[in-house]
Amino acid sequence: MHDLKALRADPAAFDAALARRGLSPVGQQLVSDDEERRAALAALQDAQGARKALAKEIGLLKRQKLDTAEIEAKAVALRDQIAGLEERANTIQTRIDDVLKSLPNRLDASVPDGKSEDENVVVHVRGEKREFAFETKQHFELGEALGLMDFPTAAKLSGTRFVVLRGALARLERALGQFMLDTHTTEFGYSETSVPLLVNDEAMYGTDKLPKFAEDSFRTEDGRWLIPTAEVPLTASVMGDILPADALPIRMTALSQCFRSEAGSAGRDVRGMLRQHQFTKCELVSVVKPEDSDAEHERMTQAAETVLERLGITFRRMLLCAGDTGFGAAKTFDLEAWLPGQKAWREISSCSNTRDFQARRMNARYRAENGPAFVNTLNGSGLAVGRTMIAVMETYQNEDGSIDIPEVLRPYMGGLNRIG
Repeated sequence: MHDLKALRADPAAFDAALARRGLSPVGQQLVSDDEERRAALAALQDAQGARKALAKEIGLLKRQKLDTAEIEAKAVALRDQIAGLEERANTIQTRIDDVLKSLPNRLDASVPDGKSEDENVVVHVRGEKREFAFETKQHFELGEALGLMDFPTAAKLSGTRFVVLRGALARLERALGQFMLDTHTTEFGYSETSVPLLVNDEAMYGTDKLPKFAEDSFRTEDGRWLIPTAEVPLTASVMGDILPADALPIRMTALSQCFRSEAGSAGRDVRGMLRQHQFTKCELVSVVKPEDSDAEHERMTQAAETVLERLGITFRRMLLCAGDTGFGAAKTFDLEAWLPGQKAWREISSCSNTRDFQARRMNARYRAENGPAFVNTLNGSGLAVGRTMIAVMETYQNEDGSIDIPEVLRPYMGGLNRIG
């Protein structure tokens, strides 16, 4: 949500920010609507004052046993006028809110201009692409040949974009999740949290998933939502709170199942488990003071990078351009892993600073020196477990189709050094 007071102060700057995302100007119209709303509220206040004065006059006349019919008629007319003004003010407020709800976050000045992912900027590359003396295979070719990645059974159970993992690959998925949690909790101070997988409308709206991404999410018959990411319950855990200043920063992590309908992804990544309706992800969420927001964004991204570095996965950090930055983000770093089987860079983590965008939607504040102020919230993948497993499988594959286990994961794999 946006600060209407700041918008009123400089509607041109607000429209310029929208233009960076390719959106039409709305600032002046919102200011005009707000002026109309404020005029209706002023008239409402005057009418309520007049009605209160008439009520006193009617009471006085009745005590004197005088005729009050004319004044009571005026009071009735004022009552109808008040109802009309209330409805008018509420209608205008709803119109303003509907527009503001539909608008994405304002981009940071450091976000480069651009229309698509092709204009994202490489910040740095870590690691070297492994050279292979044989033709590399993609993860699903490796997994199916090992008999440990079963798409037909998943399709029989649930339809497309699901997978059944068996044996050592199922254990590898679990090992990766545990390794991520251990790294983030012991080295970066994130508090491990177990969260509900079902949330209400307020949690989804507060974390900017509604109304924008309703069609990409799964809704239950009783009106709750399967979480698209643990960002939703972790961030919304401070919804409506006024936090003590000394409680910040709050850093939380959760390893959870995530659910997405992928409504806009028809025909993309149909083979394998790169794009699934259900997947496991280790989520990172930070709640901080505004002045600490930039440093926390860098810290969070480095935490995610550390996991990739320890696993020996070649990756690059991308600064997303204006046209590729998500709805709720002011600035986003993506981490892309090199997949030797696909021979392509693929996103494996996204770390975003939303500034106070989500906090305003959630009314999440802290006790600042001059009174309650909105917190800043940040979220990131630390990492997407399935995609990380894909990167491990393709990076550590051997010519015979076996897969070496990265050394850091071997304690989580019961000492197993190789799959296959």
